[in-house]
Amino acid sequence: MGEDNPIESPVASRRKRRSLAEWVTLTFSSVLLTALVGLVLYDWQVSKNLPPAFRIEIVESARFTEGHYYVPFTLHNTGGSIARTVQVIGQLQLADGSDETGEQQFDFLSGNERKKGGFVFEHNPQAGNLVIRVASFGLP
Repeated sequence: MGEDNPIESPVASRRKRRSLAEWVTLTFSSVLLTALVGLVLYDWQVSKNLPPAFRIEIVESARFTEGHYYVPFTLHNTGGSIARTVQVIGQLQLADGSDETGEQQFDFLSGNERKKGGFVFEHNPQAGNLVIRVASFGLP
């Protein structure tokens, strides 16, 4: 009774032996996962200390609908830190000296995030000088 049984079941022998394809797949996926985790940690470490910075892009020309001009824009936080309550102001300065203003507020903008918005004006933005800028933001 003290003897080991030299006969193993087929299931047990399959668990012990791995094919070359299994080893290659395991190696490749392990290297890929390690590289991905490393890149995420590197990006987080490099960008976490960068303060919020903003870029505004007017992505389309103004469209005229029902007597108003709609000017869409994209706000991009190019910094690494989160910004809260980002206030964007659009000011249209007309040739006659009058101007129109509008405000947008974005509650939350994480690092490298983009959000879209738009301003509505009564006058054609191409007939004046349109300035869209970030006026203020808060830190978490």
